[in-house]
Amino acid sequence: MTIKAKICGIRDDDTARIAIDSGANMLGFISFPKSPRHLDIDQMAQLIANATTYTLHKGYDVKGVSVLVDPDDTLLEAIVTRARPHLIQLHGHETLERVRHIRDRFKTPLIKAISVETRADVLNAAPYESVVDHLLFDAKPPKDATLPGGVGARFDWTLMEGYPAKAPWLLAGGLTPWNVAEAVSQAKAPMVDVSSGVERAPGLKDPSLISQFLKAVKAI
Repeated sequence: MTIKAKICGIRDDDTARIAIDSGANMLGFISFPKSPRHLDIDQMAQLIANATTYTLHKGYDVKGVSVLVDPDDTLLEAIVTRARPHLIQLHGHETLERVRHIRDRFKTPLIKAISVETRADVLNAAPYESVVDHLLFDAKPPKDATLPGGVGARFDWTLMEGYPAKAPWLLAGGLTPWNVAEAVSQAKAPMVDVSSGVERAPGLKDPSLISQFLKAVKAI
């Protein structure tokens, strides 16, 4: 099985192109002011437009993902009309009803992030499958964390074993070039997502680590 990969928290064109050329399937662009990877809407729109042009030129199929945390409709409207992402990732505490509203109003494919600490957290994600295109299972952040993800925390990957997925899903949380093969083996993940695991400092992507991560994914 070919494992797909998303590189999240991209903040410049060079990093996007390195990820694309190294085999990424999705690129994540974050709009959340507390994050060191935050982009304003204009920055995100330009990066997604440039990445889309580059992938078309190269003949690749790489999706641009706007990553948002508990966005209101005003922000979503601006993201959809100005940034034009292929997908929107909801990485907050969005309820099932809220996600359904976003899907119906904005007509953009969705990824819903699920914070995992126990097997119950995994199983409780099932209702979202009917309203999103992908689920993303991430480690529940530490209680004192100011970010909902991208902090390098990981969860017990074996909690995903036997998950009766009806929607495609991504595994996230503490992945690196050196543990992604083990993570996929334990979780049986069809897709993986990485941010801090390919950085040399918070928000500062390392081209070598991106290439190493994607090479490790290809080798699985």
